[in-house]
Amino acid sequence: MRQPPKQGRPKRKDSMKGITIKSGLKRATDKGAGLSEKAVKIINRRTGGNLKTAVTGKVKPGSKDAKRRKSYCARSAGQMKQFPKAANNPNSRLRQARRRWKC
Repeated sequence: MRQPPKQGRPKRKDSMKGITIKSGLKRATDKGAGLSEKAVKIINRRTGGNLKTAVTGKVKPGSKDAKRRKSYCARSAGQMKQFPKAANNPNSRLRQARRRWKC
């Protein structure tokens, strides 16, 4: 007996394949690191996920964007502890991304 098709999109391990700085989908460190809006759309299409771009503008305290920023800053602070080499280098992707998020 046939099984009914699975709902939703299958998760792909290679969702970041082809997402490079050269392709213009990943920001260079001097441009603030992180992913471009186009890259986020591609990854969401591949994985069925709900990634969003960085919160870079001014936000109202307590808003959804403010909470996303606070959450990202907390997570990336943990990365700073885990990767002290990147934390000490002002041009590292981690530091540049934190600057872009205004952490």
